[in-house]
Amino acid sequence: MGKKAKWAIGVVAIAAVASVLGMSAAKRGNKAVEVRMEAVQKRDLVASVTASGQVRPQTKVDVASDVSGKITKLAVKEGQMVTAGQFLLQIDQEQPKANVERSNAVVESSRSALAQAKTNLDQAQKSYDRTMAIKKVNPAFIADEQVEQLKTAVDVNKSLVQSATHAVDQATASLNDAKSALSKTTIYAPMSGRVTRLVVEQGETAVPGTFNKDAATLLTISDMSVLETRVKVDETDVARIKLGDSAQVQIDAFPDTTFIGKVTKISNSSVKAANAAADQAVDYEVTIQLLNAPKDTRPDFSATAKVITDKRTSVLSVPIIALTVRENQTLQNGDTAVGLGKAKPAKDIGKKDVEGVFVVGTDNKVTFRTVKVGIAGEKHFEVIGGLKEGEKIVAGTYQAIRELKDGALVRETKPDPKKPTPGTKS
Repeated sequence: MGKKAKWAIGVVAIAAVASVLGMSAAKRGNKAVEVRMEAVQKRDLVASVTASGQVRPQTKVDVASDVSGKITKLAVKEGQMVTAGQFLLQIDQEQPKANVERSNAVVESSRSALAQAKTNLDQAQKSYDRTMAIKKVNPAFIADEQVEQLKTAVDVNKSLVQSATHAVDQATASLNDAKSALSKTTIYAPMSGRVTRLVVEQGETAVPGTFNKDAATLLTISDMSVLETRVKVDETDVARIKLGDSAQVQIDAFPDTTFIGKVTKISNSSVKAANAAADQAVDYEVTIQLLNAPKDTRPDFSATAKVITDKRTSVLSVPIIALTVRENQTLQNGDTAVGLGKAKPAKDIGKKDVEGVFVVGTDNKVTFRTVKVGIAGEKHFEVIGGLKEGEKIVAGTYQAIRELKDGALVRETKPDPKKPTPGTKS
């Protein structure tokens, strides 16, 4: 074989290898990414905020004692229904009764002293008046010193009467205090309701709650006709909740039933522990009145509430997972970020992260497109602008969307026959 023939064979071989390598590289470079695809379509969306808390009666009273003493009679049991004014319990009256009798005796003694002081004043006044009458007839017969003494006696007795009067008032006030303390040994129901907590037994000692309300509480009466749940809502969500918003409440004790409620109160101050760290999450208390709670609901039942903050009917939507963020996208002044409307004169105002989705073209290549979204349902975002109904977008997976770039080739993942088809509930 000649040199020219060998050279020709070598050139052909090199070209063949280069062609194979080129085709292999091309295949590697154009390898399609497996993704889930979904058409942009209309759905009914419900935006909500979910939070947990406990069921409580709207009105309850902690009954406490204002006096100290042994409980000699307890007339109610926990769970019992009571009416306003009904007798609940009796605290030992022996010492309070003795105090009333003692105070009453002091009052009587003070009144006697007052009567005596008034008699002495009357006598001193009469002596003074008689002396002045004689002195008027015969001035020389009565010395001025005697008149002054009688006048002083009148003034002194007037002061004694005044002092005795104050002593009677003081003794009467003490008697009233003693009677009040005695009356407080008998405790009646301040309102109608159910005894939801009873923390004492007959024979125990009741103590006043001057410094410790919990220690002084004897029992709790709750109006179970109106119940509510108080939930803690994160600061990022509380602004979306309004008074009157409807809510769906799940009570752990009744797992198969959903209850209806409405927001009746939103706290203005945060709920924060006294020893909470400065960077700890801030929560606000939201009160939800239950409209159809069962009669056997008890205070402190755990509950989870889903507050409905907004609704949309038949609006364009995309899966939440489909929405992604691309950093450092240059925006222009007046740019709507969704490609809608007539753009205003451009003026560079810097760079900003933008939200969007990957739209799948007819050639199965994706293009990142910015969109404007509205409310968020459970699984879908409302699309206000940037997409049209029927356009195909990349709807998963999260990892695939995160790594996708403009112009990437994609192909739809074949559904796993073992897994159920995802629903469209939003």
